[in-house]
Amino acid sequence: MDNGKKPRVLIFSLAYFPFIGGAEIAVKEITDRLGDRFDFDLITYKFKKEWSDLEKIGNVNVYRVRSINKFFFVFKAYFLAEKLSKKNSYSVVWSIMAAYAGFSALFFKFFNPKIPFLLTLQEGDSEEYILKRVGFFHPFWRLIFKKADHIQAISNFLADFGRRHGARCPISVISNGVDIKKFLISNFQFLNKSTNSNFKTIITTSRLVHKNGIDILIRAASELKKSQVSDFRFRILILGDGPEHEKLQILAQNLGVQDEVIFIGHIEPDKIPEYLYQADIFVRPSRSEGLGNSFLEAMAAGLPVIGTPVGGIPDFLKDGETGIFCEPDNPKDLANKVELLFEDKNLSNNLSANGKKLVFEKYSWDKIALEISDILNKLCVYY
Repeated sequence: MDNGKKPRVLIFSLAYFPFIGGAEIAVKEITDRLGDRFDFDLITYKFKKEWSDLEKIGNVNVYRVRSINKFFFVFKAYFLAEKLSKKNSYSVVWSIMAAYAGFSALFFKFFNPKIPFLLTLQEGDSEEYILKRVGFFHPFWRLIFKKADHIQAISNFLADFGRRHGARCPISVISNGVDIKKFLISNFQFLNKSTNSNFKTIITTSRLVHKNGIDILIRAASELKKSQVSDFRFRILILGDGPEHEKLQILAQNLGVQDEVIFIGHIEPDKIPEYLYQADIFVRPSRSEGLGNSFLEAMAAGLPVIGTPVGGIPDFLKDGETGIFCEPDNPKDLANKVELLFEDKNLSNNLSANGKKLVFEKYSWDKIALEISDILNKLCVYY
């Protein structure tokens, strides 16, 4: 029964701002646009002791749970949810990914079966890696998929992943998106953009982890430097940080491309467009990918992109139409594809135009937020 109040949604997410990743950005972008329709509470892990236990970020009341590790977070998050539920009468419980937060949401669903459970799949790791981490919890982990009342997957790849692991409910493929407003100024140029047509800037925005294949990009830089096919000079800007930072720097030094490969480090999301606009090509030779939001941002900035045909990337990257595929784990092939875009200006321009058109038409956060709103409305239970 509608009591005149906005429906209230409880979100479980292992990480949230100020921790910034694709899933966290998605939650914030969506909730920022739906504050007039829903109230949101979010339970997350307190990674740093200086972070507040409770604060409001955008339209979300963020509750951070202190725990000795992520395993105990599962139970403490559930108990906090029960406490909050007694005063807040949640209409939907929403888990971001089928991992620690998913287990907390599963417990809550067991003891509150009438409250609908929405599961979002944002997983970017390979299925093999995920199953290895799940280990002997696998039968229990599958219950997260089986007990969900609706699943939102950010790619067709993840939708199939959900079905393979027990999902019985409707699954909607609703991708992550782009804040289109950041890319509307078509004549914006980064101050340091080179005016030399024979000098090219390759860029990647990526967490420095194995799955994103930055080592392949560095090896491709070595191939490009040795190539006699063209007279183009280049540099590679690597935006992002992660556990492989030092290892990748050593690799660049060992291959003799430390001058061409520039590690920028972590960049706040609002600043990323400034770097994209100084580049000529975006590259990420991923080994696995849930979707690949960095590609969408690069396409919105009008860059031709090179990726691999893995995970959710083929949802938006059509070879020769909206981007170019290179073979996974093949630096020579990647170098060849980069040279192709260096030399074929017509191809590069067509990819840029097609990619930007696609993102502006189908991948704006405004459109995606409305699609999530439709799901929440269908699931809502009014008391």
